[in-house]
Amino acid sequence: MTATETPSIAAELRGAGLRVTAARVAILETVRAGNHLDVEAIADGARERVGHVSLQAVYEALHAMAACGLVRRLEPAGSPARFEGRIGDNHHHLVCRRCGAVGDVDCAVGHPPCLDPVDDGGFLIDEADVTFWGLCPACRPDRANAG
Repeated sequence: MTATETPSIAAELRGAGLRVTAARVAILETVRAGNHLDVEAIADGARERVGHVSLQAVYEALHAMAACGLVRRLEPAGSPARFEGRIGDNHHHLVCRRCGAVGDVDCAVGHPPCLDPVDDGGFLIDEADVTFWGLCPACRPDRANAG
């Protein structure tokens, strides 16, 4: 699909069976423009685009968008839920234990589901959710003093 064939956000919402509102368009634009944003940051971004949007409307829209695959919800342990617009490629995440920064990392093997369990328990597996934990570059201790 070329850039001129890329569907508008309104068309994507309609195609997913969701009602198109200015708030929903602004919310999806904010998620796609950001990087692993929490609900408060998404609400702020949507308000900058269209004015007043209630926090409840943001929660409801994100829930609906995640359910139909327009956004991906991730919940690193000890952190509020975050949302991203990078979907459909089965990528994983890096999370800093100190500051909570989240980054993307491509699939460990390169094709879904990336990892095969020893025993799948009869499940038909289509995705593996891997989170790598550590310290981001800003939080890593000074190597000179790590001696």
